[in-house]
Amino acid sequence: MPIRLKKLIGTILLVALVVIYALIASAVAVTRLAEYGPTAHLLFFLLSGFLWVLPAMAIIKWLIIEPRPKG
Repeated sequence: MPIRLKKLIGTILLVALVVIYALIASAVAVTRLAEYGPTAHLLFFLLSGFLWVLPAMAIIKWLIIEPRPKG
């Protein structure tokens, strides 16, 4: 796969990950945290704020892997 195509795909995946993750985290917060106090909100958003990094790291790792030489 050409490196430019790989970077384009990786960029699109990262942007999609952030948007979808933010929507899901916000929806969970609105539906599940309404009756809890500020401490639960802080812990939820702290955890969910760091949790998106794991799939992003996998995408970035895929991006930096050198292509195998042909032949």
